[in-house]
Amino acid sequence: MRDARPSAIYLKDYRPPAFLIQRTRLAFDLYEDHALVAATLHIRRNPAAEPGEALVLHGQELELLSIALDGRELAGQEYSLTDDTLQVASVPDQFTLTTRTRIRPQDNTSLEGLYKSRTMFCTQCEAEGFRKITYYLDRPDVMAEFEVSVEADRARYPVLLSNGNLVGSEVLDNGRHRADWHDPFPKPAYLFALVAGDLRSVEDSFTTCGGREVNLRIFVEEKDLDKCDHAMLSLKKSMRWDEEVYGREYDLDIFNIVAVDDFNMGAMENKSLNIFNSSCVLCSPATTTDKGFQTVEAIVAHEYFHNWSGNRVTCRDWFQLSLKEGFTVFRDAEFSADMGSRTVKRVEDATVMRTAQFAEDAGPMAHPIRPDSFIEISNFYTLTVYEKGAEVVRMIHTLLAAEAFRKGSDLYFERHDGQAVTCEDFVVAMEDASGVDLGQFRRWYSQAGTPVLSVNGEYDADAERYRLHVRQSCPPTPGQADKQPLLIPLAMGLLGDAGNLPLQLAGQAPDPETGDNTHLVLRVTEAEQTFVFEDVREPPVPSLLRGFSAPVRLEYAYSRGELCALMSRDDDGFVRWDAAQQLALSVLEEVEGQILGGDAPVVDPLFLDACTVLLEDASLDPAMVAEMLRLPGEGYMAELAARRGGARVESIHLAREAVLKALAEHAENAWLDTYRRNVVSEPYAPEATQVAARSLRNLSLEYLALARPEHIALARAQFASAGNMTDQLAALRVISQRGSDAQRDEALDSFYRQWQSETLVVNQWLQVQAAVPGEQALARVRGLLEHAAFDLRNPNKVRALVGGFANGNPLQFHRADGGGYGFLGEIIEALNIRNPQIASRLLTPLTRWRNYAGEQGVKMRAELERLAALPDLSPDVFEVLSKSLEG
Repeated sequence: MRDARPSAIYLKDYRPPAFLIQRTRLAFDLYEDHALVAATLHIRRNPAAEPGEALVLHGQELELLSIALDGRELAGQEYSLTDDTLQVASVPDQFTLTTRTRIRPQDNTSLEGLYKSRTMFCTQCEAEGFRKITYYLDRPDVMAEFEVSVEADRARYPVLLSNGNLVGSEVLDNGRHRADWHDPFPKPAYLFALVAGDLRSVEDSFTTCGGREVNLRIFVEEKDLDKCDHAMLSLKKSMRWDEEVYGREYDLDIFNIVAVDDFNMGAMENKSLNIFNSSCVLCSPATTTDKGFQTVEAIVAHEYFHNWSGNRVTCRDWFQLSLKEGFTVFRDAEFSADMGSRTVKRVEDATVMRTAQFAEDAGPMAHPIRPDSFIEISNFYTLTVYEKGAEVVRMIHTLLAAEAFRKGSDLYFERHDGQAVTCEDFVVAMEDASGVDLGQFRRWYSQAGTPVLSVNGEYDADAERYRLHVRQSCPPTPGQADKQPLLIPLAMGLLGDAGNLPLQLAGQAPDPETGDNTHLVLRVTEAEQTFVFEDVREPPVPSLLRGFSAPVRLEYAYSRGELCALMSRDDDGFVRWDAAQQLALSVLEEVEGQILGGDAPVVDPLFLDACTVLLEDASLDPAMVAEMLRLPGEGYMAELAARRGGARVESIHLAREAVLKALAEHAENAWLDTYRRNVVSEPYAPEATQVAARSLRNLSLEYLALARPEHIALARAQFASAGNMTDQLAALRVISQRGSDAQRDEALDSFYRQWQSETLVVNQWLQVQAAVPGEQALARVRGLLEHAAFDLRNPNKVRALVGGFANGNPLQFHRADGGGYGFLGEIIEALNIRNPQIASRLLTPLTRWRNYAGEQGVKMRAELERLAALPDLSPDVFEVLSKSLEG
């Protein structure tokens, strides 16, 4: 590990800014080999800060051309420069600072600040990219009104955009032109945006509840104009939903979205000028899957909802990131649930938590949703901050109920409009509006790790009484060995022979206003608690964590018969799905044990029969059936095995394949009937009924291909005749995974020839190939690095091919010779300086080296050590490596 360790930043060291910027005036002159930026900042001392401090502005990779204070050019001895700062020692209490800098967007491969994506200039300033544009107080608690002018070649860049409203434009000499923009709402620098390019737009309008007419535009390259309709519809839906559910009305006369090919993130909520990764805004039936349509709808909504939960009310500092992201993810999840199936959405969210966020909690980068420290803030745009942060907000919603939560959000927005605030401010608003004490609940913000609820029950038939014993704990995480009890909302019910039973908690009077008394929410607050239910007239099966009411691991020793009962009779969709997953995991672990013991695998007929009954019940929601019959993935199985002494990749893979094949053969006729029954004959639409049918049909195709090789013919026929990308890509995956080498190569070549001009579809093609099994997998992926369709500079392509291999092909990534680890390390090394954000995120599979038994864990650690010894590690990569190798 290198000696020059980057220093950590701590929440406890927060201090108010010494200066505030009241107004910012920016003038950009864009050229093909550089850009000139003139910044005029109207600054005053902050009365809340320490007096007498020097002015220190942030700046990186900037060439300072001039600097003036109140119109007077400063001499060299009056200011000082470092690689990261511009300091002026002596300034009055109120003044104007003017700087001129030169930057080189065309050479900016980090995709932070102002950079070039193909032929388009664009920006990404969150979290700290603005300091690569000009010298500034680049922190979220410094909010200013912005005036921006953008000048560029008129033929190359006919569209010039920034935040706020267009207030003027002019055709200039020498073929150039200028556009002037004004954003009347003060904002931090991270919400600044600029776009200049040869773009076309799709336009629409929206009338707000207050009567404001808002002009909506989505800017894309001309070839993509036919892929904007769904995003526009999603935008209008989200604007209406935010008015109806949260009372939030849009506040400007214009709302712009721009699609960008080269983008580190999914999208960015810059005030009135959202910049999107093209994969998160462009879609059409021919080129986009059902999942893609749902993703576009959710992300468009997410970025729009940020207009209030992030822009109008923003973060005081980056430790408060979940203040805006957790709250907004909760809002977009509720929007998606209202637009489709609430149960399926809840299952999808719980799956992400269990398979990815819980793994993050158990790894070296574990942190609370409000971290205590960081070296590089970009490393903390994590599932913990976003998804777990959303679950924390959801728990507040559960504890307060919908009406009180809405009062709390109203108070939060009214109290803090135009301010940069903290997570504590959000919780206080909820308390003040509801009268509910959330003191203990606050520990969720500062305590890392995934809590464990260990539950057992006992039934007293004579007294007709049922006792539920609950014990909560949380494993140690880096820097937090000891955990305090949390307030955990445990939604539960009791299942009887005929369905869910009425509940009467001892010592609690029945609520006459509650129409449904078959479920309630227990407040688990102690390390150990017992809840007693009276008038329970038959031995029940506890229905626990209904609706995934808290982001916890649940431990209850269900018998397989009890799990089957929950699968078939419980009235909570999440519990039914969870029971199916627990039953499958029990069988998978049993089969893995047989394999490790040298025995032939035998799959429990109870499991096979229960799955077949589900499959044959045509009255059930096909989307839920598909979710229930989709086995837990190998990555999730490895995480669970790590808690039992270490994962063995090969035996996990063999066990899962054995169970898949057994279920495929046992229910072959049912799978075939389901495949035929769920044909969608209507024209394609990404609506719930069609999506559900395609989901179950394509799952059936996967199982059929395992049942008998002859069923590959079904996949080949579907591939050839598919009228939408969902069905075609599903068939391609089946052929690639289960077909012969010749069948796979023929389908892959055909798919590429058909779609080689569609970048986003080609990315799917790369991802499919990354997951192809067999000893030649790594060689295939290495070969694709040289393919014309791949570009190491493009994050989407790196995620598709390299991330697709490391995360989606576990048997070959963890190959015995360590070649998979070395390959990933090579890519990380290549991106370390070029794009540190992407490099650090690619490290995640290697950081889990402690999960793997034997030589695999040793070789993963060795690759981390090789990378850690490299010179000139970026802070992003250094932080992840150092934490992964500690201890």
